[in-house]
Amino acid sequence: MIDLSSIKNIHVVGIGGVSNSAIAEILLTQGFSVSGSDLHPSDITEALAHKGVTIYTSHLESNVDGSELVVYTSAVSEDNPELLAAHRLNIPCISRAEMLGQIMAGYKESIAISGTHGKTTTTSMVTRIFNDATYDPTALVGGHFNDIKSNVKLGKSELFITEACEYKENFLSFHPRVGVILNIDEDHLDYFRDLDHIVSAFAKFSNNIHEKGTLVLNGDDYNSRKIIPYYKGKLMTFGLSEHCDYTAKNVVYNNLGYPSFDVFHKDAKLCKISLVVPGQHNIYNALAAFIVGMIYKVNIDQIQSRLSSFKNANRRFELIGKHNDIIIVDDYAHHPSEIKATIDAALRMTDIQNLYVIFQPHTYSRTKELINEFSSAFKGATEVILCDIYAAREIDHGEISSKDLMKAMQIEEMNTTYFPSFSEIVDYMTKKATPGDLIITMGAGDVTKLSRMILSAYSENA
Repeated sequence: MIDLSSIKNIHVVGIGGVSNSAIAEILLTQGFSVSGSDLHPSDITEALAHKGVTIYTSHLESNVDGSELVVYTSAVSEDNPELLAAHRLNIPCISRAEMLGQIMAGYKESIAISGTHGKTTTTSMVTRIFNDATYDPTALVGGHFNDIKSNVKLGKSELFITEACEYKENFLSFHPRVGVILNIDEDHLDYFRDLDHIVSAFAKFSNNIHEKGTLVLNGDDYNSRKIIPYYKGKLMTFGLSEHCDYTAKNVVYNNLGYPSFDVFHKDAKLCKISLVVPGQHNIYNALAAFIVGMIYKVNIDQIQSRLSSFKNANRRFELIGKHNDIIIVDDYAHHPSEIKATIDAALRMTDIQNLYVIFQPHTYSRTKELINEFSSAFKGATEVILCDIYAAREIDHGEISSKDLMKAMQIEEMNTTYFPSFSEIVDYMTKKATPGDLIITMGAGDVTKLSRMILSAYSENA
């Protein structure tokens, strides 16, 4: 670990990211002088500038002048001018995960929520359960959460809540008191060799949990159960199956796809939860959050009330608007399993006529490695409209394209269309959808813009 006691000035490369921006805010409150760079000015960087962070909108060697520590993300390349300058000037450099792990170590109680899917939602649920004057946690959420009006809440207690991302084994920098594993699936195959490698990383994460801590694990998830023989500490499982410690029973859905269910611990009914977020996957997320609340002896009535009134973070089945009984939703799903869960949630909405999914694949490596899984993930949708692949941190080597994915989906007899521009998609959808239809923009890139573009087009044409 870096000795921060003699450091005053910290520079963050990629400060506009959800996690890095939260780290910057925490460092500010701890008395550090913070600067950062990001090529894409945003509401996040603007907010940081107002709070006293020096923001640079280009990556230049001079940006690190005067810095005593540089923090960077996994997406930053080794030839980044700021990192090269820091190395030349012998300025210590640590990853975002290492910095977050060091911050976490300063809190007596810490909760780290991991899993291939559902981290942001479950972290938001846990934050909502604890977000009052009694617990007053510090919390980092992987998206804007309306409860805290940000992606970070700066509390004054000894409780710290965060997502724990498995990419490049970043979560191995964390040593939480409570660790959550929501599920384990194939993803980030630009780093991991295969599923066994991924499971191994989660096993290591579980063994980073404090010796007097607790692992909360999805007992219905086959890959998550592989962790159990390697974990020797206290374990609590959740799911829909009888063998789990905490279970959801008597599940029913309303016409919007919102589930209600009874929560049982072993054979004892604890309470009934009626969610206002859709889909079976949110039952699992809620159960995980429920157990975390129970570990810290939060009153059951408070847990039940706060989960039953929970509204998701942005881009998690987010209702953007309605026009002439056409509903427009935006969702972050970018992995086949997440897509299936989102579509399952949409299909539980009984008043929907047609389901149109506008999907933007995220990264070339994920699209290439999981093209077979993607091609069959959209079952139930009336039509899938594909955007070009969002490159994110990657370079297009011409090995895969959205047209390739369209062909694979058409082999699966999926009604699929591709457009190279957002404007063409807006024009197509505003002519295609009719009252009673649901449009979902889906993906982890800038496809989110399309939901509002479509809504605006409807308003302009009204």
